[in-house]
Amino acid sequence: MIVTGEARPATREAYVHIAMIGDNAGSKRLAILAGIVFVAITTIQFVAARYSLREHLTAADIVSLRFLGAAFVFLPVLWTAGTGKLRALGWRKAILLALLTGLPYPLIINQGLTYAPASHAAALSPASILFFSFVFSRIVFKDKVSGARKVGIAAVIAGLLLFVFHAGAVAGDTLRGDLLFAGSGIMFAVYAVLVRLWSLDAVTTTIAVVLFSCLPLPLLHALAPSGLATASMAEIATQLVIQGFLAGAVAVVLYTYVVRQLGPQQASLFMPCIPVATAVAGMAVLGETLTPSQIIAIASITFGMVFPILRKR
Repeated sequence: MIVTGEARPATREAYVHIAMIGDNAGSKRLAILAGIVFVAITTIQFVAARYSLREHLTAADIVSLRFLGAAFVFLPVLWTAGTGKLRALGWRKAILLALLTGLPYPLIINQGLTYAPASHAAALSPASILFFSFVFSRIVFKDKVSGARKVGIAAVIAGLLLFVFHAGAVAGDTLRGDLLFAGSGIMFAVYAVLVRLWSLDAVTTTIAVVLFSCLPLPLLHALAPSGLATASMAEIATQLVIQGFLAGAVAVVLYTYVVRQLGPQQASLFMPCIPVATAVAGMAVLGETLTPSQIIAIASITFGMVFPILRKR
C-alpha cells in the first residue's frame, strides 16, 4: 500500500529521513549521540510521568497516551511506505516484540511503583537491562568481555544497587516491586538481543510494537481507573507528546538503532545514566534531594562507565 503520485512529498521525505536513521550503517559517534538523546528522553518521560501521577492521571492513562501518541507518529509513515516490511517481519515476531517492550512493559513498571519507591524503578530496571544484556549476548553471540569491562560492569551494578538500599533493608511489598522492576529489565534485554539476532530495522520494529500495543487499549480503559476527565487539556497534550511522540516513538527508534550499531552490550551501557539523570532532574523539577549513598552511587556509576574507555588508551 504505497502512496503514488506527488500528493505526499513531505511525508515521503520524512519517512526517508527516519528510515536512514533506522537502516543505514552510521558511525559509532552518531550511535553514541543517539544513546545520549535516548537517555535524555527517558529521563524527561520518567519525571513527567511522576509529576502527572501525583496530579490527575493514572498509570493506565499514561500508558494509553504513550501508545496512542506513538501511533499518531507512525501511522503516516506506514501509510506512505506500505506494509511490506511489517509483513516480512511476521505477526509472530511482532507479537513477541510487543509483549517484551509494548503494553505489558510500562504496566509492569507502573505496577511495581505501587509497591516500591520510584527511585527503585530508576535503578533496578536499567541495572537489569545492563546485566542481562551482557549475559544474553555472551550466551547467544559468544561476545567476549574484557577485564576492564568486567570491572566497569561491577562498578555500575554496585552503584545502581545503592539507589535501592539507601533507605534501608528491602522487605515485604517493596521486594515485590523490586522484582517487577528487575523483570522489566529482563524483558528489555531479551528485546535487544532479538533485534540483533533477527537484524531488525528500528522503524519497522517500533511500528509493530506500537500497533500491537494499541489493540488492547479499549479493554485496559474499561477495566482500569482513569483521571482523564479531571486533567486539563494542557496536561494531557504534554503527556501525549512526551510519553507518545518522544518516549513511545523517538526513544525506541533511537535505542533500536544503537543496538544495531553497537550491539546489546554496549547499548546497555547507556542505561545506568538514566537513574543518575533522573535523580538530578528530580532535584530540579520535583524538589527531591540526593542522599549521601546516591551521591556515592553516581560516583560508582561514572567510574564504571569511564574505566573501560580509559583502559583502551
